[in-house]
Amino acid sequence: MRSLPADSHVHTEWSWDTGGPHSDAVGRMRATCVQAVHIGLPALIFTEHLDIPGTWRAEPDDLLPHQRHYVQADGTMKFEPLDAEGYFESIDRMRTEFPDLRILTGIEFGQPHLYEAQARQIVDLSRFDRINGSLHTLDLGDGRAEPSRLLHERPADEVMNAYLAEIPVMVARSEVFHVFTHIDYVLRHWPAETVGPFDPRDFEEGIRAAMRSIADSGRALELNTRRLWSWVPQWWAEEGGEAVTFASDAHTPDTIAANFPEAVLLAEAFGFRPGATPEAFWRR
Repeated sequence: MRSLPADSHVHTEWSWDTGGPHSDAVGRMRATCVQAVHIGLPALIFTEHLDIPGTWRAEPDDLLPHQRHYVQADGTMKFEPLDAEGYFESIDRMRTEFPDLRILTGIEFGQPHLYEAQARQIVDLSRFDRINGSLHTLDLGDGRAEPSRLLHERPADEVMNAYLAEIPVMVARSEVFHVFTHIDYVLRHWPAETVGPFDPRDFEEGIRAAMRSIADSGRALELNTRRLWSWVPQWWAEEGGEAVTFASDAHTPDTIAANFPEAVLLAEAFGFRPGATPEAFWRR
């Protein structure tokens, strides 16, 4: 059986949105390693959330039940920032316990073009093997919020266009991240029941422009396997994208490497090939 690539976007108890290291998610990093060994995954990159508390607004109904207590009276999200030392200590334990599993360090850095100074007060960013850059929030005039909230307040096409327009800004203003994640992030909450199924051709110009900005910066694009869209690797390759990573965005052990065989086939169909190690970017 062909070896799978590394899962380069994985969350555990060290991410605030799982409940954090003081919740019943404790032990999730170890359970994820057990699952990786069980399914024959050669490598993992634990990319915990590095978000800055108090920088976006939400409503409790936008969130999962275990996350709703983070919404404060003023509507902002407040939580404990990443416990970097606890995270690195946990990584060391896992490397000792699972010597045949390649375990790398990482973060998913939300809005790096806005919050790099605050992030550097939390942790030395040079300590991580991989930094994924994510655009999770937008400001459409009422303060930053996730698409899950904005799609209740604004037309879907306005939210999508604003998201695509901010990607080149993020790329231009931050050099700290290596990979742009889930370019389809808005689609996780797309209101198909009211506006119809998402058609990428309706936003093709903006998607391609966003991809060109990432490609021109020399960074990789994540193939997020929560949903597989053939237009992502196709348009990425056509716009000059040279590298991809594979990412389950797993928040529970059972979802690591979800849909990886299909994602590999898609990447290969558009000319991407593996590197020398499981965690290396696939390049054209």
